[in-house]
This record gives sequence, C-alpha cells and structure tokens, in this order.
Amino acid sequence: MSNKAALSYDRTAEEILKYKEFDEQRLLEPISEGKWSVKEIIGHLYYWDKFILQNHVPYMNEGSNLNAFPNHDSHNREAIEYISVFTTTGSLIDEFVLNRRILIKAISGIDSNAKFTIGSGKRQFTVDKYLKIFIDHDFHHLKQMNERLS
Repeated sequence: MSNKAALSYDRTAEEILKYKEFDEQRLLEPISEGKWSVKEIIGHLYYWDKFILQNHVPYMNEGSNLNAFPNHDSHNREAIEYISVFTTTGSLIDEFVLNRRILIKAISGIDSNAKFTIGSGKRQFTVDKYLKIFIDHDFHHLKQMNERLS
C-alpha cells in the first residue's frame, strides 16, 4: 500500500477524533430528517473496518479471490445494532480510531503489487485500488458529518 493511501485512510481517524469535542446530544441527532446520526455514521464506518480486517485483509494475496461484500442494507442494519453497546459516542470514537489504526497496520504489510478479485467479479484490485473505494466512502461520510457539525 502506498503511503499516500495510508495517510488518506488515517485522515478519517484524525478527523473523527475531533468529534469528541462536541456535545453528546449533537452527535446523536440525525444529520437530516430520516438519516443517521453522527454516532451511527461512525458506527457504520467502524463496522465496515471490522469486516475488511476480518474478512478481506488476511486473504489479500496474489491471485486470491476474496469473499463478496455482504448485502449493504443488512450489513448496515447490523452495524447500527452492534454499536448499541457503546454508551457514549466518545467510546465508539476511541474504538473506531484504534481499529482503523490496526487495519492500516495490517493492510500496510500486504504486497502493494498483489492483485486479487472480490466475489464473482472479474475486476482485479491492488490494495491501493481496494482502499480507494473506502477512502471515497469515508470522504462522503466525513463531508456529511462536518456539514452537520459546522
């Protein structure tokens, strides 16, 4: 993985750490009507990191085929249920940051030239191409949260 990809992926952790400065109530309010709260969005990102770390990173080898991504809707519902164990958004943020850094360390040890596929797809990924999906995903959600909290 390139240093640029690792830095981009770590930037989310740094940005989310800043949210600990906000009042808990603000982090629990939906970002807009019918949408998740900041806490739920962080939980959503955290749950995807857990999936990547457990189900993809260990198998990112040359020529490997990773398990398909889970159904997004059911995965997202599971994420919201899963984070109910965190009594505060601050505790979720701490766990998110810790897990993200473990993920970055694990993924940094993978050969950056190794190509693999995912599920029944034919498209070949490298670690950087794979991470680009999640960096863009992070950016989308950071933008939403920052707009809500500004």
